[in-house]
Amino acid sequence: MRIARLRSFMSRDGDRPRVIVALDTECGITGWGECYNHGPDRALPPLLDYLTDMIVGEDPRRVEYVTLKLVQQARFPPGALGLAAIAAIDQCLWDIAAKALGVPVYQILGGAMRDRVRVYQGIYTAPDPAIARDRVQELNDRFGLTAFKLSPYRVDLHAHRWGEVVRQAGEYFGRLREIAPAQFDFAFDAHAKIFEPWQAVQLGNALAPNDPLFFEEPIRPEHFPAWGELKSRLACPLATGESLYSRYEFLALLNARGADIIQPDVCVVGGVGEMRRIWTLAEAHYVTLAPHNPMGPLATAANLHLCLAAPNFKILEYRLPPGVDTVRKDGDTGSYVVDPYLPEDGHLLPRPDRPGWGVTMDEDYLATDRYVRWERKMPRKPDGSWGYP
Repeated sequence: MRIARLRSFMSRDGDRPRVIVALDTECGITGWGECYNHGPDRALPPLLDYLTDMIVGEDPRRVEYVTLKLVQQARFPPGALGLAAIAAIDQCLWDIAAKALGVPVYQILGGAMRDRVRVYQGIYTAPDPAIARDRVQELNDRFGLTAFKLSPYRVDLHAHRWGEVVRQAGEYFGRLREIAPAQFDFAFDAHAKIFEPWQAVQLGNALAPNDPLFFEEPIRPEHFPAWGELKSRLACPLATGESLYSRYEFLALLNARGADIIQPDVCVVGGVGEMRRIWTLAEAHYVTLAPHNPMGPLATAANLHLCLAAPNFKILEYRLPPGVDTVRKDGDTGSYVVDPYLPEDGHLLPRPDRPGWGVTMDEDYLATDRYVRWERKMPRKPDGSWGYP
């Protein structure tokens, strides 16, 4: 079996751009993968074309061999775009290898450690407690979901006194706890908007009395000793890792004792093989795995297989696909995945009778360029300087 060609598609998932990759073999098996959309997304197809020349003719079942060739051909470690492209190719290779054997990917990762994978749905804002309660109850009624993620910011953190930001966050979560079902878990994502670690400590400890599932990425990811200091002063679980790119960065974080829960992203770190190395490092430090997964339904499929196989898995981030929960601004409810994984009783279930990732791609949908420009909104502080997005 040999790699014959690579095809890339500019698509979208809701109002976000997605670059999807198909890796075709000479024997007719096609593997599929999804790039992370760091931006600029239009830069990914030519980068993928460049990488393709290095792997055409290789045996795609030699997954680690081919992926390592792409990683090591660069004199310097690949950056965000390079790893996003390599991650998609790596996903394709795993998909092909499993399809060639007629088994799901999780079977060639060592088999399923569990029967199902618990997921949480992101709300991503901080709506009034009654509105938040009604929203999560609706998701529970429809999909059995019992875990959700919110923003801790009830007011503009730059326009208000910090103590007021902290007070309102704590009172908000307290009120939500009072009116929401007791069995619901709530996590809070601070989105690395805080520069000073002492502020992150105050905010996390304001949430702590009401037992958050975790407090996610309050500060920037670069300085690992600050994460160790932060974790030592928090009274709730600390989660981070979506902005880290390799096992070496995660090892530095773990050595600093900077996280209770790590959140690597299979579309960011270069693929499935690197995810396995990262979760093994975490397991050796008694740290659990909650993969970052804000991407589309193909990335969700890849994450499901990883989470089935990881011994230290905790919970998976999940986004309901377009047409199931949301309608795009232009009314299009289509998707590049025909049969996405949907939660049942708050969990995703494996499809043991379906090889590879277990989903069907809609190549007719992918045939149309569906690029949409997306970029993060940059906040302005009252003095005119930039805050973190």
